[in-house]
Amino acid sequence: MEWRKVRSGSGANCHGGPGFTVHRDMESPGSAKLRLSARVLACAVGVIALAGTAHSGVLRSADKLTDDEKIEILRNLTAEYGKAKTLLPRSKKPLEFDINGTWDKAKWQEAAQTLGPAARLGDEVKITHVGFDGDKLVLEINGGLKSGKHWYDHIQAGVGNNTQPVGNGDYAPSTGTNIEINFHHPLENLNSAEVKKLLAPLVDFDKHSVSQIYSETLPPEMQKAIAEKRVIEGMDRTEVLMAVGHPLRKYRETNKDGADVEDWIYGQAPGKITFVTFSGAKVIKVKEQYAGLGMQSTP
Repeated sequence: MEWRKVRSGSGANCHGGPGFTVHRDMESPGSAKLRLSARVLACAVGVIALAGTAHSGVLRSADKLTDDEKIEILRNLTAEYGKAKTLLPRSKKPLEFDINGTWDKAKWQEAAQTLGPAARLGDEVKITHVGFDGDKLVLEINGGLKSGKHWYDHIQAGVGNNTQPVGNGDYAPSTGTNIEINFHHPLENLNSAEVKKLLAPLVDFDKHSVSQIYSETLPPEMQKAIAEKRVIEGMDRTEVLMAVGHPLRKYRETNKDGADVEDWIYGQAPGKITFVTFSGAKVIKVKEQYAGLGMQSTP
């Protein structure tokens, strides 16, 4: 029998650790081979473990959402309401939305033509589910697009010929959609307020009226006129209503060119009278005049 003491140190000796004593039976080659094989196996396991640790160090904890961050996002986004700022089409697959605020408008329009809209401009929408998918955040809007049917709806249970359907036959389809925000890197250091900010081109989570949301999509000169309560040529009926409200009277006629026009009349005598003339859907003329007491206001 030969006894050997293995020196401690950081070398790759794989002998089990500092001060660990091993022995080898010189008279039993088979036993020595067995112990050698065990040591080789232990060494291999140690190397694999170290390699795994090194590999896991490549993905730092800051490169993924913590449990607290996920809870905060789920708590503050699930069941959150907003107003649609653009057409949101129904889609079986999540609609792709890039972190830079862009999306394939042609593809979304095609989806709307195929399955219809999940929400139009100004419609109220609700986030009904939030999912984390690697470098993507998936938001279910208005319940997603589901038929409402269940796998067990066509199953019957009972004894002999006395069977009845398992389901009650009640279908509650949802006509929403899903939006997939692509971050292009693992989700990290994210909160619900930042997600709302990213979604600003699609959904307004602030408490604004539908008219205010619509006005923000108009050209600057239109926005300025509406803010100043003025009507300008080129406005449509919605924009006129936003600027000055409903008219006191409306008057239809065929002009000298044979075109059908409609005048919206604001104000009454004595005072300023404003005539807003529409041809088709657009304002073609705005005329203001002062009418004294007893004077008739005509376009």
